[in-house]
Amino acid sequence: MEGGGALLKKPFLENGNGAGVSSSPPPPALIFSTFVAVCGSFTYGCAISFSSPAQDGITQDLGLSVAAFSMFGSVLTVGGMIGALFCGRMTAILGCKYTMWLSQVFCSIGWVAIALAPSSWWLDMGRLSIGFGVGFLTYVLLTNCGCSIVFLVGNFISWRTLALMGLVPAILQLVGLFFIPESPRWLNTMNFLKEDSDAKVMDLFQKKYAYSLTVGLGLMLLQQLGGSSGVSFYASGVIEKAGFPTSTGTIIISFIQVPSAAAGLFLMDFAGRRPLLMVSAGGMCFCSFLMGLSFILQAYIAAFSIGVAGIPWIMMSEIFPMSVKALAGTLVALVNWSSSWLVTYTFNFMLQWSPAGKYNVINFSYEVSIH
Repeated sequence: MEGGGALLKKPFLENGNGAGVSSSPPPPALIFSTFVAVCGSFTYGCAISFSSPAQDGITQDLGLSVAAFSMFGSVLTVGGMIGALFCGRMTAILGCKYTMWLSQVFCSIGWVAIALAPSSWWLDMGRLSIGFGVGFLTYVLLTNCGCSIVFLVGNFISWRTLALMGLVPAILQLVGLFFIPESPRWLNTMNFLKEDSDAKVMDLFQKKYAYSLTVGLGLMLLQQLGGSSGVSFYASGVIEKAGFPTSTGTIIISFIQVPSAAAGLFLMDFAGRRPLLMVSAGGMCFCSFLMGLSFILQAYIAAFSIGVAGIPWIMMSEIFPMSVKALAGTLVALVNWSSSWLVTYTFNFMLQWSPAGKYNVINFSYEVSIH
């Protein structure tokens, strides 16, 4: 056991003069660790898109009004705001492994509460708990895979069963984290972080960090104010308003998201962050204009997934120095969740007011981001 315990504290890849890097196949332990980490990404994706396929079932079974369901959808972001206050520092202190484990405890409690919910209060508390959990994950993992699976499977099962399905990756990660080592990067930077543990929030607002902070907060605001969370949370309602079959529309979205995200991943290093981000924002701007006319939702999702969905988070890990990385991660995640709440709570009301007008507002946000 002592040898096994010591093994779990060692990174898989050594960093000594390149000696530990080889072209041999990855060891099974590395593959297993990757699988466990991906389970957290699936949980995050399931949480984001759950309200879309579940909207009709929940409103009918529990008799929720538009305002009540908007509260249910958006309360995820309230939990995310609370989790974001702790995510950066907690990841720096505890490491990715234990931060993810704590996250999945809250997510598991939330999924069970939703699956067994007899009233809207249980729904809201369950989704708040999930939001708190994925708020921890904000600075650790991000994926479109969970979203796609929920969009696809949600057409064929009830919302309570769908909630239990969201519980599966959470439980897999809870158990799997006991058998994988800590993040190598976190282990290598522990001494550095201890030396800089006296960093304060106000240190972020020094002149030398002004450009990084402006870019970081600006990208997060424009990502959310562009309506991406609203579309993900309530895609079924948008498709229905457009007079398109809901099941067909969400199935198409589920098949578009992952290939688009994969394309963005391969193009990112080839084309660069900024050009790909501008292409993605430009595509979303154009698609928002088209949606204002005819609700071409699938093209919007594809444009979002290829760049704006992930690049802002990747850039957050690159533009801030290690001395303030934890604090900066907390701040940008808080801004992201706060703006996401604004979008997700008002989205259904704006959809009732004027579908075309709503997407013209979104269009303006992406015009700003391009410039």
